[in-house]
Amino acid sequence: MVGPLYLEHLSDADLRMLAAATELDDAARRDPGRIEAMIDSPAVFRRLFGTPGRDPLLQGSPFLLFAVLVHRAVRDLGQASFVEEWVGPRQRVPVFDVGGLRDFGADPMHRFFLAELLASYTHVASGSVLVQTRRGWRRRHFSELDPLRLIELAELLPVAERASVYRRLGDLSLFLTGVFPDYAAERLVVERERRRLERALATADRSATERRDGIWLLESLGRRAYRIAQQAADRRSAMAGVLAEVSQNFAVARRVLNFMTDRYLFPLRRQWFAAG
Repeated sequence: MVGPLYLEHLSDADLRMLAAATELDDAARRDPGRIEAMIDSPAVFRRLFGTPGRDPLLQGSPFLLFAVLVHRAVRDLGQASFVEEWVGPRQRVPVFDVGGLRDFGADPMHRFFLAELLASYTHVASGSVLVQTRRGWRRRHFSELDPLRLIELAELLPVAERASVYRRLGDLSLFLTGVFPDYAAERLVVERERRRLERALATADRSATERRDGIWLLESLGRRAYRIAQQAADRRSAMAGVLAEVSQNFAVARRVLNFMTDRYLFPLRRQWFAAG
């Protein structure tokens, strides 16, 4: 059941807002199984996003906002006969194959996964680690918004500690291709770093397609990173299954985020996300 996972992320203020908007009092705490229905309520969407000019972050936590928007986008997909598909920077074409997006969004764990991912990029970490080289100890910098630095950080860590960094590399790849696709395609990776990132891919990933743009590179990195993270996760955990499914359906997850971004995130994404 996904309800308890939502409770771990929602603040007391979030729960009070959900109760007030849905007129269900303390239903979320008493019955976590009702949380998703409350988040999916049109009344909650109106409470958060119905007043023009008011920042929704004044009404709820980032996780609540993105959970509501993920559910809203999935609801919209259920009624859509086509989507405006991202095919390149500033290029969209109508695509009538919506079934795969609906199926992905129909899974409660997928919805939770996307909300958690988006909320995590409202604040990102950066820092440095000391590394012993032939010239002595040197400080290496890393950032959660730099795929090459994340790969370098993973390679510096003991094997047992790498999974969390690869999970974050998968998250970054999905976030950038889903929310900032034009930037990811054109300007994220310079040519010298592109070659280094391609070397981080398995041979099968490198030869899977003739495409070599930034979206292809990040999708390939994301699939591989999630696969590595999933292999190190507890096979009995629900998240291990989600990581495997997102790895296998990375492009579908990215398309869901593209759809959600075009409909709801675009006007505020640079204000909300540290990547902006």
